[in-house]
Amino acid sequence: MLTYIIPFIILILVVVFIHEYGHYYFARKYGVGVTDFSIGFGKEIFGWNDKSGTRWKICWIPLGGYVKFFGDRNVFSQSDHEKILKQYNKEDQEKLFVIKPLYQRTLIVFGGPLANFLLAIAIFFSIYTFIGKDFTPAVINEVQNDSPAMIGGLKDNDIILEIDGNKVESIMDVSKFITTSTGEVINFKVERSNQEYILKIKPNIVLSDDNLGNKINKRMVGIKLGAYNNEINHVKLGPAQALIHSVKEVYFVSTSSLKYIGTMLRGTGDSSQLGGPIRIAKITGQVAEIGILPFVSIMAYISISLGLINLFPIPMLDGGHLMFYAFEKILGRPLSQKVQEGFFRIGMFLLLSLMFFTTFNDLKDLGLFN
Repeated sequence: MLTYIIPFIILILVVVFIHEYGHYYFARKYGVGVTDFSIGFGKEIFGWNDKSGTRWKICWIPLGGYVKFFGDRNVFSQSDHEKILKQYNKEDQEKLFVIKPLYQRTLIVFGGPLANFLLAIAIFFSIYTFIGKDFTPAVINEVQNDSPAMIGGLKDNDIILEIDGNKVESIMDVSKFITTSTGEVINFKVERSNQEYILKIKPNIVLSDDNLGNKINKRMVGIKLGAYNNEINHVKLGPAQALIHSVKEVYFVSTSSLKYIGTMLRGTGDSSQLGGPIRIAKITGQVAEIGILPFVSIMAYISISLGLINLFPIPMLDGGHLMFYAFEKILGRPLSQKVQEGFFRIGMFLLLSLMFFTTFNDLKDLGLFN
């Protein structure tokens, strides 16, 4: 268990710290007082106070964190400013989050997810700069008999150029694009005898093991790949190219995740692949055993997921704040406290339902449910 727990705690500490520091950075930039910067929930393990009066602390439950602003009573925009202002003197009023201009409050809230995306970009940038990125063209060495690939028209020696409109820059991209595809068919653009063809392949959904030995429903087309001319092309990128490819990877992961969520909302997606902290801990531990590079890579992907999830327009998440600010911008005033509390209850129900569902999937993945 320790081989799973320790890497998971390290990963969570880093991505949560970065997320909360994004909020903290913009809060301090705009003069908002910060009373608490907590990694984890529950009882404090240890902590310290800085010169500005912020309590930095580590708590027992390492499944998140929070930044508490001076005078903050709840997580929403306040509709009773006058009542709040009467409680504080002139100096303290300047430190209140709720009286800041709308654009400043928006940036403070958006700062958390933004920090997560920037962490992922920084990780990919470092990997592409110091380790390198693979640019080996993907060639089909074998099309299996009676496979979806054969039925769809793929042939030996085809060079895969695109999958579902995504440019295949590396042999590594093929599996990634097939796995993240969400349609009933996958569009392959291939080069064959100096001509380009677009072929539609309907994958089989097969219960199999991933590279870590975990059971997943995998989309299979029935091809075996090889390097073009049997040459591996692994390149260390310059800063500009590394940054471009890092941003493209974050964008791809974000859009693929949103498409997957869209399929579940439509009832066509595979909800069994949704996991919570238990599954994340398991995969993190498995990846950490392979090496530091895979561990840092999965940290980037978890950071993207954390940033993206927090942008969902659900009260209690950063996206819930932003949703209220959007209403405030449109209406010219904050929503009433009663309306906000109604949204809060809905958000609580949605989050608890999601936690229950992902925990059930996690336990099922561990074999506790058939």
